[in-house]
Amino acid sequence: MSTKKIVLSGLLISIGALASHLIVIPVGVAKAYPIQHTINVIGAIILGPAYAVGNAFLISILRNILGVGSLLAFPGSMFGAFLAGIFYKEFKKIYAAAAGEIIGTGIIGSLVAFPISKVLLGSEVGAFFFIPPFILSSFVGTVLGILVIKFLRKTNMEVI
Repeated sequence: MSTKKIVLSGLLISIGALASHLIVIPVGVAKAYPIQHTINVIGAIILGPAYAVGNAFLISILRNILGVGSLLAFPGSMFGAFLAGIFYKEFKKIYAAAAGEIIGTGIIGSLVAFPISKVLLGSEVGAFFFIPPFILSSFVGTVLGILVIKFLRKTNMEVI
């Protein structure tokens, strides 16, 4: 583990936990947070898949502790972070990370959210209920993440 990665990870976790409530898309028992997806894309590209998933997990814990998240924050963030990191590692393209985030969160995360919602939250929504809001949230966050990464690359920031 490098000190640089740990510090960057801590900064992304802090930003994710504190800024997540700035843009919220409420959907029944779920709350979609595009800033989480922004952090996922940035973390996946800069730090790699393991850190991106760890960041998503810790942000989800903090959001739940602070009362600005739900249990759906876990599948809604971690699958996207993982696929974004894997896709970026494999293809070395920003848009590969973006696709990983949207597929991981919008499809896989939303489908995993269904049993969590049904069993733990007592929701009676259908299995595909979470797909549109999770895709929307991940798309908005991914676009923001791409813009941040492009800005950092344009300014020749050392983190990229």
